[in-house]
Amino acid sequence: MKLGMVIDLGRCVGCGACAFACKSENNTRNRNKADGQSHNWADFLMHSEGTFPNTRHVVMPVLCNHCDEAPCIKVCPGNPKKAGKGKPYKALFKTPEGITLHNPELCVGCGDCQRIGCPYSSPKLGPESLNGESYSVISLNPMDEEPQPFWADKMAAIAGGTASGAEVSAKAGARLPAMNAWQGGELQPIRSDDVIEKCTFCYHRVTNGLQPACVEVCPSQARIFGDQEDPNSKISQILKKEKSFRLKEEKKTKPNVHYVGKYSPRA
Repeated sequence: MKLGMVIDLGRCVGCGACAFACKSENNTRNRNKADGQSHNWADFLMHSEGTFPNTRHVVMPVLCNHCDEAPCIKVCPGNPKKAGKGKPYKALFKTPEGITLHNPELCVGCGDCQRIGCPYSSPKLGPESLNGESYSVISLNPMDEEPQPFWADKMAAIAGGTASGAEVSAKAGARLPAMNAWQGGELQPIRSDDVIEKCTFCYHRVTNGLQPACVEVCPSQARIFGDQEDPNSKISQILKKEKSFRLKEEKKTKPNVHYVGKYSPRA
Protein backbone atom coordinates (compact mmCIF):
# COMPACT_ATOMS: atom_id res chain seq x y z
CA MET A 1 0.00 0.00 0.00
CA LYS A 2 1.17 3.50 -0.84
CA LEU A 3 -1.27 6.26 -0.02
CA GLY A 4 -1.35 9.40 -2.12
CA MET A 5 -3.53 12.23 -3.35
CA VAL A 6 -4.56 13.66 -6.69
CA ILE A 7 -5.73 17.27 -6.89
CA ASP A 8 -7.75 18.02 -10.01
CA LEU A 9 -7.07 21.67 -10.76
CA GLY A 10 -9.83 21.66 -13.36
CA ARG A 11 -12.34 20.91 -10.61
CA CYS A 12 -10.81 23.13 -7.89
CA VAL A 13 -12.73 26.39 -7.42
CA GLY A 14 -10.32 27.87 -4.85
CA CYS A 15 -13.07 28.07 -2.23
CA GLY A 16 -10.81 27.20 0.72
CA ALA A 17 -13.10 24.55 2.20
CA CYS A 18 -10.16 22.15 2.39
CA ALA A 19 -8.11 24.64 4.42
CA PHE A 20 -10.95 25.34 6.85
CA ALA A 21 -11.64 21.62 7.30
CA CYS A 22 -7.97 20.92 7.94
CA LYS A 23 -7.71 23.72 10.48
CA SER A 24 -10.81 22.49 12.31
CA GLU A 25 -9.79 18.84 12.21
CA ASN A 26 -6.20 19.34 13.31
CA ASN A 27 -6.56 22.32 15.67
CA THR A 28 -3.91 24.40 13.92
CA ARG A 29 -3.41 27.95 15.17
CA ASN A 30 -5.52 30.67 13.58
CA ARG A 31 -3.01 33.49 13.33
CA ASN A 32 -1.74 32.96 9.83
CA LYS A 33 1.79 34.06 8.93
CA ALA A 34 2.58 34.50 12.63
CA ASP A 35 6.35 34.72 13.18
CA GLY A 36 6.82 34.08 9.47
CA GLN A 37 5.10 30.69 9.69
CA SER A 38 1.88 29.71 7.93
CA HIS A 39 0.44 27.06 10.29
CA ASN A 40 -1.84 26.07 7.40
CA TRP A 41 -1.36 22.38 6.68
CA ALA A 42 -3.66 22.78 3.69
CA ASP A 43 -2.59 25.99 2.00
CA PHE A 44 -2.68 27.75 -1.36
CA LEU A 45 -0.33 29.47 -3.74
CA MET A 46 -2.28 32.36 -5.25
CA HIS A 47 -1.16 35.00 -7.68
CA SER A 48 -2.60 37.30 -10.30
CA GLU A 49 -0.82 38.46 -13.41
CA GLY A 50 -1.44 40.80 -16.32
CA THR A 51 -3.13 44.18 -16.61
CA PHE A 52 -6.89 44.66 -16.60
CA PRO A 53 -8.81 43.54 -18.58
CA ASN A 54 -6.21 40.96 -19.64
CA THR A 55 -5.61 39.38 -16.28
CA ARG A 56 -5.16 35.85 -15.02
CA HIS A 57 -5.66 34.50 -11.51
CA VAL A 58 -4.14 31.17 -10.43
CA VAL A 59 -4.82 29.04 -7.35
CA MET A 60 -2.59 26.07 -6.53
CA PRO A 61 -3.47 24.01 -3.43
CA VAL A 62 -0.34 22.86 -1.58
CA LEU A 63 0.35 20.54 1.33
CA CYS A 64 3.05 18.16 2.53
CA ASN A 65 3.87 15.93 -0.43
CA HIS A 66 4.71 12.87 1.70
CA CYS A 67 7.66 12.22 -0.59
CA ASP A 68 9.10 8.75 -1.13
CA GLU A 69 12.57 10.27 -0.89
CA ALA A 70 11.74 12.72 1.88
CA PRO A 71 14.69 15.10 2.46
CA CYS A 72 13.10 16.25 5.73
CA ILE A 73 13.67 12.77 7.16
CA LYS A 74 17.22 12.65 5.85
CA VAL A 75 18.29 15.88 7.57
CA CYS A 76 16.34 15.36 10.81
CA PRO A 77 18.89 14.92 13.65
CA GLY A 78 16.26 13.39 15.91
CA ASN A 79 17.00 12.64 19.53
CA PRO A 80 19.02 9.41 19.95
CA LYS A 81 19.51 10.00 23.66
CA LYS A 82 15.81 10.38 24.41
CA ALA A 83 14.77 7.57 22.06
CA GLY A 84 17.07 5.10 23.74
CA LYS A 85 19.77 2.81 22.41
CA GLY A 86 18.79 0.86 19.32
CA LYS A 87 15.39 2.57 18.93
CA PRO A 88 14.23 4.81 16.05
CA TYR A 89 15.34 8.30 16.98
CA LYS A 90 14.27 10.53 14.08
CA ALA A 91 11.38 12.91 14.75
CA LEU A 92 10.28 12.54 11.12
CA PHE A 93 9.57 9.04 9.86
CA LYS A 94 7.61 6.99 7.34
CA THR A 95 4.58 4.86 8.16
CA PRO A 96 4.05 1.51 6.40
CA GLU A 97 1.48 3.29 4.19
CA GLY A 98 4.07 5.80 2.98
CA ILE A 99 2.86 8.77 5.03
CA THR A 100 5.51 11.10 6.48
CA LEU A 101 4.73 11.65 10.15
CA HIS A 102 6.33 13.68 12.92
CA ASN A 103 6.95 12.66 16.52
CA PRO A 104 7.07 15.82 18.69
CA GLU A 105 8.66 13.83 21.53
CA LEU A 106 11.81 13.37 19.47
CA CYS A 107 11.82 16.82 17.84
CA VAL A 108 14.59 19.17 19.00
CA GLY A 109 13.08 22.24 17.32
CA CYS A 110 16.11 22.84 15.10
CA GLY A 111 14.00 23.49 12.01
CA ASP A 112 16.51 21.75 9.70
CA CYS A 113 13.66 19.93 7.97
CA GLN A 114 12.13 23.24 6.97
CA ARG A 115 15.30 25.27 6.53
CA ILE A 116 17.60 22.95 4.58
CA GLY A 117 15.56 19.82 3.93
CA CYS A 118 12.14 20.36 2.38
CA PRO A 119 12.29 22.04 -1.06
CA TYR A 120 8.63 22.98 -0.62
CA SER A 121 9.26 25.08 2.49
CA SER A 122 10.71 28.48 3.32
CA PRO A 123 11.93 29.12 6.88
CA LYS A 124 10.32 32.57 6.97
CA LEU A 125 7.34 33.79 4.97
CA GLY A 126 7.41 37.48 4.13
CA PRO A 127 5.12 39.73 2.06
CA GLU A 128 6.18 37.93 -1.12
CA SER A 129 4.35 34.83 0.09
CA LEU A 130 1.06 36.68 -0.32
CA ASN A 131 1.61 36.66 -4.07
CA GLY A 132 2.59 33.00 -4.28
CA GLU A 133 6.33 33.61 -4.50
CA SER A 134 7.14 31.50 -1.45
CA TYR A 135 5.36 29.04 0.78
CA SER A 136 6.00 26.41 3.40
CA VAL A 137 4.38 23.04 4.05
CA ILE A 138 6.21 22.84 7.40
CA SER A 139 5.65 25.28 10.28
CA LEU A 140 7.78 25.75 13.38
CA ASN A 141 6.27 26.60 16.75
CA PRO A 142 8.67 29.07 18.43
CA MET A 143 10.38 28.12 21.66
CA ASP A 144 8.76 29.33 24.90
CA GLU A 145 5.73 30.70 23.09
CA GLU A 146 2.12 29.56 23.37
CA PRO A 147 1.25 27.51 20.23
CA GLN A 148 -2.34 28.80 20.46
CA PRO A 149 -1.72 32.49 21.20
CA PHE A 150 -5.17 33.73 20.19
CA TRP A 151 -6.90 31.57 22.82
CA ALA A 152 -4.30 32.41 25.46
CA ASP A 153 -4.55 36.17 24.93
CA LYS A 154 -6.10 37.89 27.96
CA MET A 155 -6.71 41.21 26.20
CA ALA A 156 -10.25 41.91 24.98
CA ALA A 157 -10.82 43.70 21.69
CA ILE A 158 -13.17 46.09 23.52
CA ALA A 159 -12.47 46.38 27.24
CA GLY A 160 -15.63 45.61 29.18
CA GLY A 161 -17.50 44.86 25.96
CA THR A 162 -16.03 41.68 24.53
CA ALA A 163 -14.39 38.62 26.02
CA SER A 164 -10.73 37.86 25.51
CA GLY A 165 -9.61 34.67 23.83
CA ALA A 166 -8.50 33.29 27.19
CA GLU A 167 -11.91 33.98 28.72
CA VAL A 168 -13.73 32.21 25.90
CA SER A 169 -11.34 29.26 26.19
CA ALA A 170 -11.92 29.07 29.95
CA LYS A 171 -15.72 29.20 29.54
CA ALA A 172 -15.56 26.43 26.95
CA GLY A 173 -13.41 24.31 29.23
CA ALA A 174 -10.99 23.57 26.43
CA ARG A 175 -7.73 25.00 25.17
CA LEU A 176 -9.56 25.77 21.94
CA PRO A 177 -13.31 26.43 22.25
CA ALA A 178 -14.03 24.18 19.29
CA MET A 179 -11.17 21.78 19.93
CA ASN A 180 -11.28 18.47 18.12
CA ALA A 181 -10.02 16.28 20.97
CA TRP A 182 -9.39 13.04 19.10
CA GLN A 183 -7.17 10.35 20.51
CA GLY A 184 -4.43 10.17 17.90
CA GLY A 185 -2.10 7.46 19.16
CA GLU A 186 1.12 8.55 17.44
CA LEU A 187 -0.43 11.98 16.76
CA GLN A 188 -1.32 14.77 19.17
CA PRO A 189 -4.39 16.99 18.65
CA ILE A 190 -2.33 20.05 19.70
CA ARG A 191 1.39 20.42 19.25
CA SER A 192 3.65 22.12 21.79
CA ASP A 193 6.18 24.93 21.45
CA ASP A 194 9.64 24.33 19.92
CA VAL A 195 8.51 21.60 17.50
CA ILE A 196 7.54 21.57 13.85
CA GLU A 197 4.14 20.55 12.55
CA LYS A 198 2.72 19.65 9.15
CA CYS A 199 0.05 17.73 7.24
CA THR A 200 -0.34 14.10 8.28
CA PHE A 201 -2.78 13.06 5.52
CA CYS A 202 -5.12 12.87 8.54
CA TYR A 203 -3.45 9.63 9.62
CA HIS A 204 -5.79 9.35 12.59
CA ARG A 205 -8.70 9.27 10.14
CA VAL A 206 -7.35 7.15 7.29
CA THR A 207 -6.25 4.37 9.66
CA ASN A 208 -9.87 4.21 10.79
CA GLY A 209 -11.30 3.91 7.30
CA LEU A 210 -12.07 7.61 6.77
CA GLN A 211 -10.88 10.09 4.17
CA PRO A 212 -8.64 13.05 5.05
CA ALA A 213 -10.77 16.02 6.15
CA CYS A 214 -9.76 18.11 3.12
CA VAL A 215 -10.92 15.35 0.77
CA GLU A 216 -14.21 14.77 2.56
CA VAL A 217 -15.35 18.40 2.45
CA CYS A 218 -14.27 19.39 -1.07
CA PRO A 219 -17.54 20.50 -2.73
CA SER A 220 -16.28 19.82 -6.25
CA GLN A 221 -14.55 16.52 -5.42
CA ALA A 222 -11.27 17.92 -6.66
CA ARG A 223 -9.26 15.77 -4.23
CA ILE A 224 -8.92 12.04 -4.67
CA PHE A 225 -7.14 10.01 -1.99
CA GLY A 226 -6.27 6.34 -1.84
CA ASP A 227 -3.87 3.50 -2.48
CA GLN A 228 -1.77 4.18 -5.57
CA GLU A 229 -0.70 0.54 -5.73
CA ASP A 230 -4.27 -0.78 -5.94
CA PRO A 231 -5.16 -0.94 -9.66
CA ASN A 232 -8.85 -0.77 -8.78
CA SER A 233 -8.59 2.39 -6.69
CA LYS A 234 -9.89 5.67 -8.09
CA ILE A 235 -6.54 7.40 -7.64
CA SER A 236 -4.71 4.64 -9.47
CA GLN A 237 -7.15 4.77 -12.37
CA ILE A 238 -6.91 8.56 -12.65
CA LEU A 239 -3.11 8.50 -12.66
CA LYS A 240 -3.17 5.85 -15.36
CA LYS A 241 -5.70 7.68 -17.50
CA GLU A 242 -4.67 11.33 -17.17
CA LYS A 243 -1.44 13.25 -17.55
CA SER A 244 -0.29 14.37 -14.12
CA PHE A 245 2.54 16.40 -12.67
CA ARG A 246 4.13 16.86 -9.26
CA LEU A 247 5.75 19.93 -7.75
CA LYS A 248 9.51 20.34 -8.19
CA GLU A 249 10.00 16.90 -9.66
CA GLU A 250 13.55 17.94 -10.54
CA LYS A 251 14.39 17.68 -6.85
CA LYS A 252 13.84 13.90 -7.12
CA THR A 253 11.84 13.73 -3.90
CA LYS A 254 9.15 11.55 -5.56
CA PRO A 255 6.08 13.34 -4.11
CA ASN A 256 2.85 11.46 -3.48
CA VAL A 257 0.66 14.49 -4.21
CA HIS A 258 -0.18 14.65 -7.91
CA TYR A 259 -1.94 17.33 -9.94
CA VAL A 260 -4.08 16.93 -13.04
CA GLY A 261 -5.94 19.47 -15.16
CA LYS A 262 -5.56 23.22 -15.20
CA TYR A 263 -7.04 25.80 -12.83
CA SER A 264 -9.66 28.10 -14.34
CA PRO A 265 -11.37 30.87 -12.31
CA ARG A 266 -15.17 30.71 -12.19
CA ALA A 267 -17.62 33.57 -11.88
